[in-house]
Amino acid sequence: MDNQQEKFPIVDEEGRVVGEATRGECHNGSKLLHPVVHLHVFNPQGDIYLQKRPEWKDIQPGRWDTAVGGHIDYGETPEEALRREVREELGITDFRPEFVDKYVFESQRERELVYVHRAVYEGEIRPSAEELDGGRFWSAEEVREAMGKGILTPNFESEYQRFFG
Repeated sequence: MDNQQEKFPIVDEEGRVVGEATRGECHNGSKLLHPVVHLHVFNPQGDIYLQKRPEWKDIQPGRWDTAVGGHIDYGETPEEALRREVREELGITDFRPEFVDKYVFESQRERELVYVHRAVYEGEIRPSAEELDGGRFWSAEEVREAMGKGILTPNFESEYQRFFG
């Protein structure tokens, strides 16, 4: 179960910290803007790695999602959070992220300031058994085929179309 008392920074749309709130407060429909990092991992052939979200997650359980996605902890920079999340979720430490963009994502339950990165990686990926239900590389055709069918997270679908589709 996600720790609903975990502290997140609350930010403005430029990423400046303006307060703090718990995970529970950020995910309860309050729309408190909190920062997250995403890493889209591609292999040299252009396939994209997706993680499978566990059924116990409080947001989008059981769906396929961005290779790495995680909250920025209070007091942490986006770069520090990205390195931590990639290490925790995929066991990767030797990658070169490229910043793509940052934008505000809003769903019915939350608002996130998303720092989007991409990387090409051909080493071993070891998805965390505690945080994920595995993962695999998908071809662009497989991603397009899965769009809009409840297989992928809406956040991933919109981000993929916006930056890579």
